[in-house]
Amino acid sequence: MTTNIDIQQAREQLVMINPQPYNAEAPPHALDSEITPTRQHYVRSNFSLPSHDGTLSVGGAVENPFSLTLAELRALPALERAVTLECAGNGRLDTRPLPTGEPWGGYAVSTAVWRGARLSDVLARACPRAEGVEVRFTGADSGTYHLTPVLPETGDHLAFVRSLTLSHAADPANEILIAYDMNGEPLAPDHGRPFRLVVPHWFAVASVKWLQSIDVLTEPFNGEFQTGHYIYQWPDRAPEPVSHMRVRARITDPPPAAAIRAGTYTIRGRAWSGTGSITAVEVSLTGAGEWQPARLDQPTGPYQWQSWSFTWQATPGRHSLRARATDAADNVQPDVPPWNRLGYGNNAVEVHYVDVV
Repeated sequence: MTTNIDIQQAREQLVMINPQPYNAEAPPHALDSEITPTRQHYVRSNFSLPSHDGTLSVGGAVENPFSLTLAELRALPALERAVTLECAGNGRLDTRPLPTGEPWGGYAVSTAVWRGARLSDVLARACPRAEGVEVRFTGADSGTYHLTPVLPETGDHLAFVRSLTLSHAADPANEILIAYDMNGEPLAPDHGRPFRLVVPHWFAVASVKWLQSIDVLTEPFNGEFQTGHYIYQWPDRAPEPVSHMRVRARITDPPPAAAIRAGTYTIRGRAWSGTGSITAVEVSLTGAGEWQPARLDQPTGPYQWQSWSFTWQATPGRHSLRARATDAADNVQPDVPPWNRLGYGNNAVEVHYVDVV
């Protein structure tokens, strides 16, 4: 049984953003590792830690509704994948004017090894009916969520509920997991114990934690966390749903505001995207300087960040460092954050300085 002391100890290495509901960034050095240690993996919660009865119900527009216990889920064929998850609000503090929402800096991103059953296998066992169009995922977490206007059917008390199209959810090629292990151990409470979704390539809002029920729907789902929040509310065009992670590069070494010695220095970093593998990373050493190609490592898996490096002959003085990534779909990081009212999807080129002595 997990105690409050265990939970507190698991949170000690994180950078807290909000104590309740608990939200915290990974420490900057966590991005130095190919796989993020569990206790350094960022945490995003919309409500307090919930209780869970340990069962997962599968129903709705299906021929064969059923329930699974954790033991029964573990008995299904298992798949293990390293997956980078990023909060849709990552980098919100760098947008201007400052949007509403949790004040995330740049470290609401991590990579872990997840093990679980394929969602496609579970849905195949349920046999969705021909009229099914979406799959709804309900987490056990719920609570007060201040809405304007208040929803007449629920007041301001909501559960966390998301959906995916049935075609996406049921496709084995997408390798969506109902995960029960993280980095070789059972899920910790903050990460969705006893089981959760892990949806590769998508912002982590799709990876519903504390998964309680799966229901096939005959019409698109309309809920606060689907069509209210987690929507790009643009100032000059129609709203769009938050879905895939955007292409992004991060300098991990040297850290911002570091003091380093003159001479040969290897700049290192990570890059990731939900719309294709990374095909190029470029580095600029001045604000108006030319972009120079970095060395990009081969991907170590289909769903995780890639490492890159750049050899720099560092001369004395203050230098501004920038990195930008391009993915296989030819998406390139912009110089300016794409502003939207709730501050989602900021993948603008980051700038930090170092002093060379």
